[in-house]
Amino acid sequence: MSTAPEVATHVLPADAARTGVGAATALLDAYTPGDRFLATPSRTLLAGGGRHRRVEVPHDARPLAARVARALAEARDGGAASPVVIGAIPFDQTAPAALSVHDRVRTAPPLTADPLVALPAAEPAAKDWRVRQVPAPEEYGAGVAAAVERMWRGEFSKVVLARTLELTASEPLDVPAMLQRLARRDPSGYTFALPVGEDRTLLGASPELLVSRQGDRVTANPLAGSTPRSADLAEDVRRAAALLQSAKDLHEHAVVVDAVHQALAPSCTEMDVPQRPTLVRTAAMWHLSTTVTGRLASAGTSALDLASALHPTPAVCGTPTDTAREVIGATEPFDRGFFTGMVGWGDADGDGEWVVTIRCAEASARALRLYAGAGVVAASEPAAETAETAAKFGTFLSAVGAEL
Repeated sequence: MSTAPEVATHVLPADAARTGVGAATALLDAYTPGDRFLATPSRTLLAGGGRHRRVEVPHDARPLAARVARALAEARDGGAASPVVIGAIPFDQTAPAALSVHDRVRTAPPLTADPLVALPAAEPAAKDWRVRQVPAPEEYGAGVAAAVERMWRGEFSKVVLARTLELTASEPLDVPAMLQRLARRDPSGYTFALPVGEDRTLLGASPELLVSRQGDRVTANPLAGSTPRSADLAEDVRRAAALLQSAKDLHEHAVVVDAVHQALAPSCTEMDVPQRPTLVRTAAMWHLSTTVTGRLASAGTSALDLASALHPTPAVCGTPTDTAREVIGATEPFDRGFFTGMVGWGDADGDGEWVVTIRCAEASARALRLYAGAGVVAASEPAAETAETAAKFGTFLSAVGAEL
C-alpha cells in the first residue's frame, strides 16, 4: 500500500485542512483514553467526544456489516455529511463489537508523512511489573506438540495457538505514553488505541492489513511465516534470507494467500495474486508478505463486507477453520476477546481499512493483558513456536518497559 501523504477529505472536521509538518503527530499527541485513535499507511484518524452512536447488538440476526451500513446511513440521513465507523471487532464475530459511528473525525496524513514522528518518545517510567505467563511456556509447548500429533494423524493441517502475558503494576498505567512509543517505533504500520469496555482500552501496533477498499480497488496483505529480528546486522540479514527459503514457512504462507484469494474472488472482477511472497519487517519480526489486489464487482460491497468474508484467515485461526476453532477452544486457557479480530474504519460509501488485531494488549487501570500467537503446522517444533511468541511480545514489552 502506498505511504504517500493523503488527506481523508471524506471526513471533514474543522481542522481537516492541516496537512503540513506536525499534522499527524498532533493527533497522536491529542489522544486521551476514551478516544479512538487509528494510524494506517494512508491516514491518521482521531475520534473523540462529540456526537456518536454505538453499533448495538440487534435482537435479530442481521450481519454486523449490515448493521454498520444501516448506522452509517442513519447518521447521514440525520445530517452528518461524512459519518465514519471506527473501532474493534472480536475474534468471535458473534460476540459484541466495540464500534461507534461518528459525525466528525479529525484526520491527517499518515504518520510516515510527518517528519516529527522521528522524534523519540519518552522512555517508559520504571515500574515494578508483575508478569504472569498464561499458559506457562511448558504448557504452551505441550499444546503445540499435541496439535502436531493430531496433524500427523491427518485431522487438520494448521492451527494458530496463542498465549498471553498478564502484567500488573502498583501505579496507574499511562496509556497515551504507551501509544506514543508504539506509534513512533513502527510508524509505517497500523497503530491503534480504542475503548472496548468500561475503563478498558485495546491498543497495539499491527503489521497486517486484512483488507482495504478505496472506490473499486481492493487490497489485502496477508502475513504468515515469521522469524525474530536480530540486533546484529549480518545475522538479521541471514534470518531474513532463511525465511524466504523456508519450506515450512512458504507452505504456511501459501495456504493463507490461497484462502484470501478464494474469499475475495466472488466480490472481484479481476485479481492480482503474486506467485511468491516478499518480506515485511517490524522492529521485532520479519514476516512473509503478499499484497493481493483486485477490482470490486459491485459498489454495494463495503470494506467491512470484504473483511467479514475473510475473517478468520488461516493466519489467525487455521485450516480447516471449524476444526482449528475447536483446537483453539480446547487448548487456549483464556478467551481471545479482540485479539486476532479486526480494528479499522469505514465510511458510508463503503470505503475503509480493516486490520488484523495482533501485536496488541488490553489495558485497564493497573493491568495489561498481552497476546501473541504462532502458526502451528506438522513441521512445527514446540520450542520454536514458544520462542516465536516470546519475540512477538517484544513489540509491546518495549513500549511499557517490561521484560519476559
